[in-house]
Order: sequence, then structure tokens, then C-alpha cells
Amino acid sequence: MVMIRESVVMALDNIRSNKVRSFLTLLGIMIGVMAVITLISTVSGVSGTISSSFSSMGVGTLTVSVSGSDLKSGMTPEDLQVISELENVDGVVPSVSLNGRVSYGNDVQTGISVSGRNAYYFILNEDMIIQGRTLNFIDDDNSSYVCVISQEIVDEFFLGVDPIGETLYVSGLPFTIVGRYEEDSGGGVASIFNGSPAVLIPYTTAMKVNNSTDINSFTVYLKEGADSAEAKQEIEDAMDVLFDFEEDCFTVSSMESIEETMNTMTTMLSSLLAGIASIALLVGGIGIMNMMLTTVTERTGEIGLKKALGAVPGQIQMQFLLESFLLSMIGGLLGVVFGLALSFGLCRMLGTGFVLNVGAIILGVGFSAAVGIIFGWAPARKASRLNPIDALRAV
Repeated sequence: MVMIRESVVMALDNIRSNKVRSFLTLLGIMIGVMAVITLISTVSGVSGTISSSFSSMGVGTLTVSVSGSDLKSGMTPEDLQVISELENVDGVVPSVSLNGRVSYGNDVQTGISVSGRNAYYFILNEDMIIQGRTLNFIDDDNSSYVCVISQEIVDEFFLGVDPIGETLYVSGLPFTIVGRYEEDSGGGVASIFNGSPAVLIPYTTAMKVNNSTDINSFTVYLKEGADSAEAKQEIEDAMDVLFDFEEDCFTVSSMESIEETMNTMTTMLSSLLAGIASIALLVGGIGIMNMMLTTVTERTGEIGLKKALGAVPGQIQMQFLLESFLLSMIGGLLGVVFGLALSFGLCRMLGTGFVLNVGAIILGVGFSAAVGIIFGWAPARKASRLNPIDALRAV
């Protein structure tokens, strides 16, 4: 134990005596560990934020995409009624989208997202309307030409004008504005439209504008406490009947499955980025080996004196190996500190949560320790095998 303590003290003294060279050597390890910590921690933070978004969007919901068959290309409003009456289903929200030419007076905008929703959607998001009224079941039944607009549409067309009651033209058709909503207050509206200007119209009206009788996408909201897997099977069974048991006519997916896929992708991305960042650690390890080989050459006389005084090869090897290990560990610990600080800053800039990834810290520190031992072994071995007579000639 005394011998190890003395070897550590001597190793630290040698590192301090060559400050510039030691700093440049450990810089490679520090940058490598910092890169590993920063990339993995940042990706973990982003992944956690995405998972939370999926969870908040998909609690108690299933998404159904319909590709159709030769005999039945999509769902009808009557088919949706069948799904909504299933035991575990609380309601169904169809989605009929179109990119329309929107105009008011002489102001014309193209490529604006226009989406058809039903009255149940507004029941789910009862707090989204900040002025006027929602779309209701009468609007759905009558395919009314009314719309609810986002704040972005107000800013685009109605600055200084009360939009309620005004006529907005969508694809050349007049729609009376009956309400205005704030995207962040609808609990999911922003996630659907990604913050872009949007117009909501009755889904039956959207089908007329699209010249379509089919609905190819809808969201099923489950009753409180309903089992997602059981509900999914129930919906698939009902859809099979509607499509005469033809295969590959529809897909029922839950946010849980999408979230699992996303987590798999982010894990693969983290591993890939960590592998790339680890290259910097290998470069740092080569720097340590180069420095230690130079140190062995410079300290040939010291090694000869120690051997002449009775030091065995194992003691010489341990001293140089400890020096390499300590140099690498100092760089690794500094890399962890700077990596966590940089990751925290990046997460704040990206607006995501910061995750203290213990696995990344263990990986960084463990890798740096391994680099110090592996790349320091050859120089330490060389020092221990020097011939005392030849070494003493350098004194």
C-alpha cells in the first residue's frame, strides 16, 4: 500500500513538472469524454421530451389509418358511428385535411392547412375557443360552411378587425367565421398543426370540398380505464367486418407503439453518436502513449538509478502505468464536468429537459480509465525492461 501511495505521489509530481505537455495530452481525453457525455445526455433529454409529448398526445387514444380495398376505399360517417358505439370507445374524431387557397378581401394565401373535425373534437378540447363558438353537431349534420380560425389566421387577415361573422374564402368557397381558438389552449391542437396557421371546418364540409365520400384517417378516444390492447382488438374486429375481412385495408396504432419505435431510434442514434465521439478518446489514448514513450526516453537515467537501488521491474512498470492512468482519469473527469455543463446549455437552448445520464458518465469515465491503462501499458512495459547498465549510461 505504501509503495502504491508513493508511486501515485511520484506520478503526480511528474505530471506537474511537465504542465504544458501533460495538459495537451489530457486535452484529447477530455474532449473525447466531453463529446460522449454531451451527445448522449442531449439526445436523452430530447428523447425524454419527445416521449412526454407522445404520452400527453396519446393517453387513451388509438389512431386508425385506412388504405381501403378494391370494393371499399375508406370509411363513411355511418362506419364511424359503428366504431363510436363499441364498448371501450368514448368517441371518434375524423381527420379530413386539405391545403386550401385561403383569402379575405384582396389578401390571398396558399398552402394553409385546413382540417375537418367533428363536434366531439371540440367537446374534448372545450377550453380551446377564446372567442365565438365551437363547431357543433348541427354543423356536422348540415355540412355547414362555417369555420373556426387560429390566432395566426387572425394575425394574417384580420389585424384590427373582429373576425367573428366575417366571411373567409377557402378554395373559393365562402365560410362564415364562428370562432377563434388559441393553439396552445387546445391541449393537442398545436401538436397537430405544429404551430402553423390553420382553419378548422366541419369534417362533412371538408369531404364535400375534397369531392370525397371517404374518411381515411381518424382518432379513437377510449373510455376512462379501458384497456388499450383490448380496445385495439375490438376496433380491428369491427373494421374487419366493415371491410369484409380483406387484408391490409387499415392500420390501428397506439402512441405507445410509436413511442417504442421512437425510443429504439433514439437509442440507436445515441449509440452511433457515442461511437463517433469515442474516436476522439482513441486519439487521446494515442497521445498518452506518445507522451509516455517520450517520458520513458527522457527518464532513462532515473530508471537506471532505481533499478541499481533495488527496484524490481514490476515497481517501475506500476509507476509509469499509474502516471498514464492518472493522466487519463484527470482528463476524463474534466470531460465529464464540461460535458454535463455543455449538455445542460444545449438542452436549455433547445427547450428540452436535461437528463443526468449516469450511464453516459460511467461510460466516459470507464472508457478514459481503460484508455489510460491500455495505451500506458506498452510504455510502462518498455520502462520496466530497460537494462540497468544501459540506463545508467544516460546519467
